[in-house]
Amino acid sequence: MDDREGHNHCTHKFIELANELKDQDFDPQLVSAALMAASGIYATYVGAGNEGGLEPSGVDKVVMMYRRSLEHIQERKKQESGKAAS
Repeated sequence: MDDREGHNHCTHKFIELANELKDQDFDPQLVSAALMAASGIYATYVGAGNEGGLEPSGVDKVVMMYRRSLEHIQERKKQESGKAAS
């Protein structure tokens, strides 16, 4: 499995888990916030290990990574909706 396939697999597993939680009557906004918190915790672990924390520059890097990811997702959504409208 290449990086892209691995990324897509992991993404779909997280969405699957989020939907399971939603189906257990957890508010989708709560699930989204918890998923974001878990992602931040894991990003901190990746950047600083179990015992460390991110410096402000590390926080900035993670924020930029989230921003780029969200912008990419929104661009894909626009493209998909444009195809559906055609």
